[in-house]
Amino acid sequence: MRGIKPLLDNVDVTLNPGDKIGLIGANGAGKSSLFGLLRGELHADQGEIDFPSKWRMAYVAQETPALDRPALEYAIDGDITLRRLEDELAFLESEPESAANGTLIGELYSALADADAYTVRSRGEQLLTGLGFTMAQMQQPVASFSGGWRMRLNLAQALMCPSDLLLLDEPTNHLDLDAIIWLEDWLKRYAGTLIIISHDRDFLDGVVNVIVHIDERKLKRYSGNYSSFERQRAAAMILAQGAMEKQTRQRAHLESFISRFKAQASKARQAQSRMKMLAKMEELAPLRAAAEFSFEFREPLNAPNPLLVMEDVNAGYRIESETDHSVEEKTIVSGINFSLQIGQRIGLLGVNGAGKSTLIKTIAGELKPLTGDAQFGKGLAIGYFAQHQVEMLRHEESPLWHLGRIAPNVREQELRNFLGSFNFNGQMVTSKIAPFSGGEKARLALALIVWQRPNLLLLDEPTN
Repeated sequence: MRGIKPLLDNVDVTLNPGDKIGLIGANGAGKSSLFGLLRGELHADQGEIDFPSKWRMAYVAQETPALDRPALEYAIDGDITLRRLEDELAFLESEPESAANGTLIGELYSALADADAYTVRSRGEQLLTGLGFTMAQMQQPVASFSGGWRMRLNLAQALMCPSDLLLLDEPTNHLDLDAIIWLEDWLKRYAGTLIIISHDRDFLDGVVNVIVHIDERKLKRYSGNYSSFERQRAAAMILAQGAMEKQTRQRAHLESFISRFKAQASKARQAQSRMKMLAKMEELAPLRAAAEFSFEFREPLNAPNPLLVMEDVNAGYRIESETDHSVEEKTIVSGINFSLQIGQRIGLLGVNGAGKSTLIKTIAGELKPLTGDAQFGKGLAIGYFAQHQVEMLRHEESPLWHLGRIAPNVREQELRNFLGSFNFNGQMVTSKIAPFSGGEKARLALALIVWQRPNLLLLDEPTN
């Protein structure tokens, strides 16, 4: 259950050791809740989830504490068994020498060798290098990294942990293309059972060999990758539609016979027989396609051209010293010279840390240029979508409340119709958003931006 909404109902699915499984379904279908069940954080109202008790499970932590610990050591912390053995060895070596201690120390050294303790640093460095960290960054404290880089460190921890079952929820979020390609190759070589939640079909096609689809509160297993699943489901929908049409014709024929002959004594027995056939006929449920989600951007009120012009701009941050309150300027992107024209579609590329988000924030007006001149067109209306927009939503309020706050003079029905175009229908439109999935909250944040009719749309990792 999610609140009062049942997510899964009387489902059965069997997964085999070594399967690489893609768990898919609409936003809010229950994918992350199913992971919560596997981790033991949630409990089923009925039924059981069963897997071997000796299996070691690894998953990505959702929170990253602001530690002074170096990034490399933090990643290695994912190998809990190794760290425990190291702590035990350090304790015994601090104790007075004795024959018993010597024996235990010898056993611990043997156990550390079995745990590959002597290669752990090189393995950690390989993981972090694949995820885009430089050797210098590996020695920096965890607290010095931004949220996206900390999520990479959490991913590295999960990959460092020896496991029989690995759970990854949207692992490609916050990764650039090089890191995604590296992760795909690493997961192909992973020897255990893997379950991935992802909306990246190319990534799923390259990694998984089984798809488990959550649909209508049921789980259905498909062999093959995501493209194979789409073919199989399309074929099943065609067959289901054909079976439904055939049953509809049969029902119509039986009902016609019954209505014509039930009053005739000579045909009464045949009519009764057909009535029983009709009563026993199990009504086939249609196999529905996923709910369509489409929306249109409202026409902007103004169309200045150019939208903005930047000349010799340096973008970055002003950092105030806590001791003497002096301000230090940290330049991230320098020498920016460009203009934005109405109707342009621009993709902003660069390795992580190159300054993409810094440039976007400068264009959005959240950061003032350190130097240079930025001129904004008269009537410029910016719609800025980034992760912090989702975090600023009020969890105790509804989608209708959020939209009503920025459109207080608009009729409620018009607001409901607009939210309906973003798949916020029925009771959902007036429900608290606290139990919404991450994807549903992101969709609401996007809806609020679209309502405001921007003439410049800035999207910072909109698919995360």
